[in-house]
Amino acid sequence: MKQKLDLENWPRKDHFNFFSQFEEPFFGVCLEVDCSLAYKKAKQNRKSFFLKYLHASLGAANAIEPFKYRISDDEVWVYDQVNASPTINRPDGTFGFAYMDYFEDFEEFNASAEVEIHRVQNSTGLIPAGSGQNVIHYSSLPWLNFTAISHARSFSFKDSCPKISFGKLSENKRMPVSVHVHHALMDGFHVGQFVEAFQEILNAE
Repeated sequence: MKQKLDLENWPRKDHFNFFSQFEEPFFGVCLEVDCSLAYKKAKQNRKSFFLKYLHASLGAANAIEPFKYRISDDEVWVYDQVNASPTINRPDGTFGFAYMDYFEDFEEFNASAEVEIHRVQNSTGLIPAGSGQNVIHYSSLPWLNFTAISHARSFSFKDSCPKISFGKLSENKRMPVSVHVHHALMDGFHVGQFVEAFQEILNAE
């Protein structure tokens, strides 16, 4: 479900009109989050650490409203919920696109996501997966402790979905995270809110 945002009465109306004209309207930041508690609990419960932090990031995104904004035909729509479209590595060294619904309950999310991971790992090719615009594009680079990142993009394709990437977990259980978002829909303040919520959920889980 989605609702149209009232652009005329939106405090960011001028920001939306300004950044919507950019050839590259996305901006990105890289930072580190502390995963020590989330990693410990995932291992204790014999759960996937990847699904643990993916679920936490989805929880944070759904808690920060601008992460649920999408642009369609020059209008802004607010989705009730955003889900995950992550890349999943395959045994042959390639990857595939997955689609995972967000469930507030981790056990429910974990069970559904494991089925989807198995499907993608046993598939071939590169077919986009998703339910439309109400997704966040996720990728994981567990081999790299990156400090910056860029994304391959087709500028002719209208896209306003956030892009979040995760890097290599360090020995002290800190993990680099990259967040790229559409500047017509949000600012650094909102990314800061997301990061704060993400860290709080990681600490709680």
